[in-house]
Amino acid sequence: MTEKKKSILFLINPKSGVQKKRRIPQLVEKYLDKGRYEYKIEYTQYAGHATELAKEAAERGVDVVVAVGGDGTVNEVGSSLVHTGTAMGVIPCGSGNGFARHLGIPMDVRGAIEFINSADVTNIDYGKLNRHPFFCACGVGFDALVSDHFAHGNRRGMFSYVQKTLTDWVTYKPETYRIETPHQKRSFKAFVIACGNAAQYGNNAYIAPYASMRDGLLTISVLSPFQPIEVPEIVAQLFTSQFNNNNRMTTLSAPWVKIKRNTPGPVHYDGEPCEMEAELLVEVVPSGLKVLALPGWDGTCTPQPLYRLFFDVIAGNVG
Repeated sequence: MTEKKKSILFLINPKSGVQKKRRIPQLVEKYLDKGRYEYKIEYTQYAGHATELAKEAAERGVDVVVAVGGDGTVNEVGSSLVHTGTAMGVIPCGSGNGFARHLGIPMDVRGAIEFINSADVTNIDYGKLNRHPFFCACGVGFDALVSDHFAHGNRRGMFSYVQKTLTDWVTYKPETYRIETPHQKRSFKAFVIACGNAAQYGNNAYIAPYASMRDGLLTISVLSPFQPIEVPEIVAQLFTSQFNNNNRMTTLSAPWVKIKRNTPGPVHYDGEPCEMEAELLVEVVPSGLKVLALPGWDGTCTPQPLYRLFFDVIAGNVG
């Protein structure tokens, strides 16, 4: 008996990775296993449109919705697919692609389509920051400031991100935060507090190298203030999945964390900046989203060697 084909919808965000996306319809037609999938393609037209289209697809019973874009597109699509029977796939075309990299999805379009062909549906955790879903990471402190400046800049990509990081770092003043988990209450003067469902921000920058998407826990990485002479070591550890070994880093693991600061201010979730209250609740929702992953995947990320980032840059897969 012939197995019924699964329905799959590709949602393309034309505003991220434009050059990379022009040939996606042709590549889908050429490389997608049409013995397994019956596909449609739709384009998003404005911020939040992917959320609406994904919600409508889930209500129709579409089997898979593929987010074609970066982590922002993943967030929009995933937010509508949590706790539904529809799974999410990804063709990474953004600036960082942290979610796709954690899943081991190739950064080239053909490879990502072939990944879909061989993938199975599995459940993963997702996070909530004051009720806002995230799938990769959220944070406060310096990275939230940079995310805000990056989002409002005219240029995207890793090099623009590095430029804004260096510019903002000169004037940034770390805050003191009160952190509570089920196991402890502590105060930290912190440069960054990152809460990871996934291992990295994107571009193989591993903020939480051992994070799992299937363990029901957040990895909370607290980086204390540091001296300028320490910057090369920190950058090297960030891109070689050794960041948790830095003596300025404190790593906690918990299903939820409360972060209290003195005043409201910037935060980010999946790289998208916004302003939030002084008190933040970050929590994990176990097994709340279905995704396409390779058979036998354990929920963790296999760190990539630094030379892979170099090849991604040369191939145009970064920014």
